[in-house]
Amino acid sequence: MLYGAFALIRSLVCGDKELCTKQSPSKPLRMLDHWDNADGSIERGYSGNSFFFKDGRLLVNERSVTYARLLASVGINAAAINNVNVKGPATKLITDEYYAPLSELSEILDGYGIKLFLSLNYAAPMELGGLDSADPLDERVAAWWEERMRETFAALPGLGGFVVKADSEGRPGPFTYGRTHADGANMLARAVRPYGGRIIWRCFVYNCQQDWRDLKTDRARACCDNFEPLDGLFDDNVILQIKNGPVDFQVREPVSPLFGRLKKTNCMAEFQIAQEYTGQQRHVCYLIDFFKQVLDTRMYTGEEKDTVGDIVCGMTAVSNTGDDFNWTGHDLAGANLYGFGRLAWDTSLSAEQIAREWICMYYGRDAELSDTVCDILMRSWPVYEKYNAPLGIGWMCTPGYHYGPDPDGYEYSRWGTYHKATHETIGLDRTPSGTGMTEQYNEPLKSIYAHPEKCPDELKLFFHKLPYDFRLQSGKTVIQHIYDTHFEGAEEAAEFVELWKKLEGKMDGGRYERVLSRLIEQSISAAEWRDVINSYFWRKTMIPDEKGRELY
Repeated sequence: MLYGAFALIRSLVCGDKELCTKQSPSKPLRMLDHWDNADGSIERGYSGNSFFFKDGRLLVNERSVTYARLLASVGINAAAINNVNVKGPATKLITDEYYAPLSELSEILDGYGIKLFLSLNYAAPMELGGLDSADPLDERVAAWWEERMRETFAALPGLGGFVVKADSEGRPGPFTYGRTHADGANMLARAVRPYGGRIIWRCFVYNCQQDWRDLKTDRARACCDNFEPLDGLFDDNVILQIKNGPVDFQVREPVSPLFGRLKKTNCMAEFQIAQEYTGQQRHVCYLIDFFKQVLDTRMYTGEEKDTVGDIVCGMTAVSNTGDDFNWTGHDLAGANLYGFGRLAWDTSLSAEQIAREWICMYYGRDAELSDTVCDILMRSWPVYEKYNAPLGIGWMCTPGYHYGPDPDGYEYSRWGTYHKATHETIGLDRTPSGTGMTEQYNEPLKSIYAHPEKCPDELKLFFHKLPYDFRLQSGKTVIQHIYDTHFEGAEEAAEFVELWKKLEGKMDGGRYERVLSRLIEQSISAAEWRDVINSYFWRKTMIPDEKGRELY
């Protein structure tokens, strides 16, 4: 009835003539992951501070109710409220120190059909229980978790379960004890099973101490290398959470091959609407078309029903919300929050359908306004890609902060995110003659990605090390593509400002001015990206721009 009420409101506001509809959600689990810390900060947060936490306290207030209504209105039915990197006070969320406010929040969420999830510290038996181990096959550890879950679910009967990040980026996990991720996940799954709980186990596991001189170790391989051998070994209340791509939420990367390798394991797709690498909600970058392309990608696991959207049992997104007045910092970033929920509810919807719905709900039904905002949204991801890193290479951003251009920022780091540009070539060889990562895909993707002539242009440098004069399917050379796209991206970002200025008077002044200031910043930043990236390659190659434009 609640979803029906929201659907009716949406239909009325958008002027739909057909108000009688029958719908069933595409995915049973439609989730937001918040990377909120107990001190009130948000890891990769770009819209203010947390509205869940402040100074170690859990906040429950009127905004909690508004948040629940916001999520339910687009069909989201689960939320993990704390950072997957669980540290300090957040470890104690499974103790009586937090049960009272968590119970209050859980009841509010439950009233809107939303299950509360918590991120879990795998080392809690040591940090809270005083044990000398967190070995999943240690009977003392299993017994500690069973008792802790009995107490936690007694206090929080509406709890949906836990999200776990283990053995990645310094987080503790079963590898410490020579155990597998199936051992770790199943131990926790058995502890929550009596209460209907689920363990959502993140597959973001890789060796983050990689040596840049090592040409064989490949971070992009890690997901499959770690989890494909465990297919079928996970309990049925474990869900593996797989990032949409094999690296880390770049503006362009291929679909994770793991989606096509798990035949006997529950899995869900993880997206990021917090724009960590896509402009940090200071740039407009509507990501729903990208997500839609991921979901529609065939993994060739069978004759039919083999897209990512067919394979996964749920979808989650790293949230882009905070305590800013408009929730998402950039007003237009609200389209990503709205859009993710709608896409998880109905994966058949197009990105433009969703965009026009959101525009109607937020700005009204003025035709010129709708067309202009939709044009900006639908072009924004391709435009951002144009002035960002080229041809799927990624990672040409400021280390740590991830905002603004720095072509060699990560090139000698331990994070395994290299482009290997020389004066003659650029890219990573992930074919069988290189790291072999292309072998992780099923045919025909394996052969398509392994051959530079067949590989889609937008992924060329992700899979191949190529000379700058290599001619793309577009007919352009690699170097000319780099020059052209960066000039085009900066020009289009500047065009967004002029398009927006035509909307003055068609909305309240606050909404108009907030977006205008962000678009102006984006246009300045896009010009910086253009000049820094183009200058980098001009100086590296000394190959001039065919069109004679200024390079520095």
